Amino acid sequence: MGAIPSPQQSTQEYEIETSITPEHVGEAYAALASGDIERIKQYWAEDMVWQVPGHNELSGWYYNRDEFLAFMGKVGEYSDHSFHMDMIAGRVLVTGDYSVDLTRNRGYRKGDQEKTMDIEVAHVLRWRDGKVIAGKGAIFGDGSTEYDQFWSRSPVVTPPSH
Repeated sequence: MGAIPSPQQSTQEYEIETSITPEHVGEAYAALASGDIERIKQYWAEDMVWQVPGHNELSGWYYNRDEFLAFMGKVGEYSDHSFHMDMIAGRVLVTGDYSVDLTRNRGYRKGDQEKTMDIEVAHVLRWRDGKVIAGKGAIFGDGSTEYDQFWSRSPVVTPPSH
């Protein structure tokens, strides 16, 4: 398992990925959405790490592909498989061994279709040999609160009207 270079390391200490394209990024997400483990293995490295933002039970670090896929399984379970990410067209930046994409993430909670989420997320992915080795999501503004409320176990409480 190769170490993931820190941003402080010189680019001369590791080989920069140059074959990643916006289309390749889209294919990686399509493989993930398919649930086909053989397709997923083509784009998501076994030793990958993933950071989920926020302050909810899904937030934190996932330290390999199996943990990451278990996290994605919880996302599906908790959202009654309504959760989906739509790539925002033309919004993938690729530079060196990194890509950044923008998605619109939507869904509702299992058992409570009134508890919805509709946010824009930036994902930063690091690539090695055509596979994701590290990733994280960034949510901005009110989307952060909406994200945490959506994945929390407690229901969204609407104050009564007076």
